[in-house]
Amino acid sequence: MLGHRFSKYTPPPDEEKSDFERLLKVFMQLILITSGNVTEALQWLTEVDKQYKLTTDQYGIGDFIEDLKKNGYITDEGPNGEFKLKAKGEQNLRQSALEEIFGKLKKTKSGEHKTNHSGRGDEPTTDRRDYEFGDTLEQISMTDSLRNAQINHGLEDFFMTEEDLEVIESEFKTQTSTVLMIDISHSMILYGEDRITPAKKVAMALAELITRKYPKDTLDILVFGDDAWQIEIKDLPYLQVGPYHTNTVAGLELAMDILRRRKNTNKQIFMITDGKPTCIKQGIKYYKNSFGLDQKILNKTLELAAQLRKIKIPVTTFMIATDPYLKAFVREFTKANNGQAYYSSLQGLGNLVFEDFKKNRTKNL
Repeated sequence: MLGHRFSKYTPPPDEEKSDFERLLKVFMQLILITSGNVTEALQWLTEVDKQYKLTTDQYGIGDFIEDLKKNGYITDEGPNGEFKLKAKGEQNLRQSALEEIFGKLKKTKSGEHKTNHSGRGDEPTTDRRDYEFGDTLEQISMTDSLRNAQINHGLEDFFMTEEDLEVIESEFKTQTSTVLMIDISHSMILYGEDRITPAKKVAMALAELITRKYPKDTLDILVFGDDAWQIEIKDLPYLQVGPYHTNTVAGLELAMDILRRRKNTNKQIFMITDGKPTCIKQGIKYYKNSFGLDQKILNKTLELAAQLRKIKIPVTTFMIATDPYLKAFVREFTKANNGQAYYSSLQGLGNLVFEDFKKNRTKNL
């Protein structure tokens, strides 16, 4: 009698990456940190190479630069021969961010946004229910229905009635419009901590995720400092912190205006910030106060949070700071909006955004 012999499985060793691929990964991280400045990123890469010996006698930084140009990542055809990132380089940044934060995902042609409502939808679940008039043939669970018929009527004179039929419950898929707000006030780089780079990385990953997995969804990105303005996905690598205060009201007002124009039922706002609101605009002047929590600014911000609640737009705040006074404000803001808040380290920011993105896509049918 033939049998099988089992032995301990030893996975094959990972294929070694080429010198170009290894340097490319480091280079792309440096591109983010330098806000898309290719020349500065290459200078930093040279310094890193001196310390950690990334290159060899066979493959140096010069070879890497030539391969970057040959493979379409950068160009030196600028007005003064300056290196600039090309579209392929920008795409690689988003792809790298997606894989780092969300893991590898396959592209689909339809959205996969589930809701809490079950019934005659298009996403099968593990739940079953009795047949109802109007259910389609595709919804009937033949295995469960045949089992019921056997139990109810026996095998000798087998037949099936409507009472034997079981239907597979399904969930609806819907579409979501998301606005991602990124704080670019000066506090995002204060105290020697770079908070803007993780925020950019998350924004790029979210953009790539929606493009690949939820192509029917929409994602708009805006930044806010003293004022708020919308940016394109391609602008994300070049985003820089400025000498700004934090005008959260301006950001929320712009987000509302964007979402009013969107036709999707589900609408949500993600806000990545590290600080309290310190600025509002009054006419053509700015009212600013960086010292403590200014009640005038807070009241205006909380009024807007309540207004968003009335039109059923939740705000999820991702707080990348640990100040207890700021946490208290975020809790008050979240209560006024009936939204959600997360207090995250920079390392955990991406996972939180992803989990909440999936969870928020489950309502409003």
